[in-house]
Amino acid sequence: MSTDTSEAPADDAPADDAPADDPPSRAELAARVDELEDALAEAEGEDGKKMSIIATKGTLDMAYPPLILASTAAAFGYEVTVFHTFWGLEILHEERSKSLKLSSVGNPNMPVPNAVAALPGMDRVTTKMMEKKIADNDTATIEELIETSLEMGVEFQACQMTIDLMDYDEDDFYDGVTAGVGAATALQDMADADIQLLV
Repeated sequence: MSTDTSEAPADDAPADDAPADDPPSRAELAARVDELEDALAEAEGEDGKKMSIIATKGTLDMAYPPLILASTAAAFGYEVTVFHTFWGLEILHEERSKSLKLSSVGNPNMPVPNAVAALPGMDRVTTKMMEKKIADNDTATIEELIETSLEMGVEFQACQMTIDLMDYDEDDFYDGVTAGVGAATALQDMADADIQLLV
């Protein structure tokens, strides 16, 4: 009886004299690293940051906050969505956005007493006052902020229910506005966002 405990080499074991695979060159390694970095960047997103804003008001003073926040966040690398509903759709209307009004009644920061602010024509007066301040300060107009935001990748969404309720024509919105968005989509967008704002 043999006491030899040596095992025969397995069929799939490489022979001692078989040539080994050549190691990758520097160029191949660099290419693989680049591919992995690109894949990682794509998986994580640019910065992985997202902001969702709900715009509900369409007065001159309330049109600025969502637009300034959206364009600023986009400049910092955020993926930004602004969902416009009810009077907020006035901001997206190409013609009406150029003539938004400022309400003087009930605005505690207006330098006009409520008794005077309630007089006919006062909204027109206070709107002209604000427009003059905007022009004198060289502040961007609503139209300029919308166009800049769109160029920076901000997605402006128009609420479908409000479009139907208020008889808006989608063709009247700025080019690039996403029309027909529902509340469920807006909620999902907010759930996925790092920052959620209601204006």
